Amino acid sequence: MRWKYGIKNVISGMPKLIRITTVPIALQYLLTGQMRYLKDSGFDVIMVSAGGKGREDAMQQEGCPHHIIPMTRKMTPLADLRSLWKLYRFFRKEKPDIVHSHTPKAGLLAMLAAKFAGVKIRIHTIAGLRFMTSAGVKKKILTIMEKLTARSATHVWPNSFSLMNYILKNKLVSAQKLEVIGAGSSNGINLSRFSSNALQPGLLQKIKELIHFDEQHIYLLCVGRIVKDKGIEELLNAFIRLYEKNNKLRLILVGTFEDELDPVSETVKKKLKTHPGIILTGWRDDIEYFMHFSFALVHPSHREGFPNVLLQAGAMLCPVICSRIEGNVDVVENEQTGFLFEPKNEKNLYQQLEKALIKPQVLKEYAKNLRLKIEKHFDQRILHARLKEKYLELLAKRES
Repeated sequence: MRWKYGIKNVISGMPKLIRITTVPIALQYLLTGQMRYLKDSGFDVIMVSAGGKGREDAMQQEGCPHHIIPMTRKMTPLADLRSLWKLYRFFRKEKPDIVHSHTPKAGLLAMLAAKFAGVKIRIHTIAGLRFMTSAGVKKKILTIMEKLTARSATHVWPNSFSLMNYILKNKLVSAQKLEVIGAGSSNGINLSRFSSNALQPGLLQKIKELIHFDEQHIYLLCVGRIVKDKGIEELLNAFIRLYEKNNKLRLILVGTFEDELDPVSETVKKKLKTHPGIILTGWRDDIEYFMHFSFALVHPSHREGFPNVLLQAGAMLCPVICSRIEGNVDVVENEQTGFLFEPKNEKNLYQQLEKALIKPQVLKEYAKNLRLKIEKHFDQRILHARLKEKYLELLAKRES
C-alpha cells in the first residue's frame, strides 16, 4: 500500500528518512537534535556515515540507529566505488522515501547511489564549496564533483542566500533545484544552551583555570579546524603584530591541527605552539564558556556555507570579527552586527582588530544587535519546524 502524506500530518505510515554525512562527528555536532526532532515528528530516521569518533554519541544523542558505510574525505576512486556500491545496496534494501546528504563526499556518493536505487526524493545540502579555495586540476575535479552531485539530486539546499547566489552566478546547479530553508543555516542555534544564564559556574571556573585566566588579559577567540583555508596564517601574523604593541593580548584557538586537508605549514604550526600569547586548547564541545569571557570571536575563514560558530558567538553576546565571504555575510553586517574584513587580507584583518580594540563599547553594541537578529531568524526550533514541513510538502507532491 502506498503511504499518503499531508502538509500538517502523516496520515498513515512512517516516511523513512536517511540522513548521511561523511563522518559521524558531523551528525553529532553539525546537525545536533535534528534527527531526534524528526523521529519525534513521525519519521523513521536512519543515520549513515563512516565509522569513527562520535558514532556512539550521535546515536545516544539523536535516539536513531546508525549504519556504517566506509567513506573517505580525500579523493580515493577505488574506495569511493566500493562505498557507492554499498550505499546502492543499502538504499535498495531500506527503500527510503527521502535521502538527505551533507558534506561533499557523502553528497556525491549518496546522491548517485540514491538515484541508481530509484529513491524519488534526493536532497543535498551545500554548506560550503571546497573548490573555492583550490586551484588547477584539483579545482576542476572538485567542481565536476559538485556538478555531478547536483545533477543526481532532485533538490539542492544551500545553507545561505549568499552561497545560493554564488552557485547561480557560477551555474553549478539549475535554478529550479535550489532553495534555502528558512533564513539559512543547516541547523539553527539552540538558544537555551547558548545563553549566559545556562552556564555552570563550576565548569566556567575550571575552564578559566585551564587557560590561566587573568582579568588583565584581553582574549581573542578562534574556533574551528586549524587549517589554511580557515585563515589561520593571516590571523597568526596579525595577532603577532598586535601582541608586539600589547602583550596583554591572548589568542585562544579551540580546534585541532589537521594533516589530511589543507594543513598549515610546519613553520606556522611551530609558531602557534610556541608563541607566549597563544593558547591551544584542542577540540572542545563547551565553546560557549570561552565565548562568555572572550573580547571577540575572530573568524578569518576563506570559505563557508553558513558558519554555526557565528550564531553561537552571537547568541552568547560575544562580538564577532569575520571575513567578508559567503555565509559570514548572511550573519554579520559590517559595523551593524560586527566587523568584516576582506578574506586572505592580513592587513585588513589587522586594521579591523585594531579598530575593535580601540572601540570596545561599539563592538558590544554590535553584539547586542546580532543577538536580536539571531533570536528573530535562527532559533533552532524554527529551522527544525520548517525542515519538517518541507519534507512533508515534498512527500505530498510525490503522492499527488
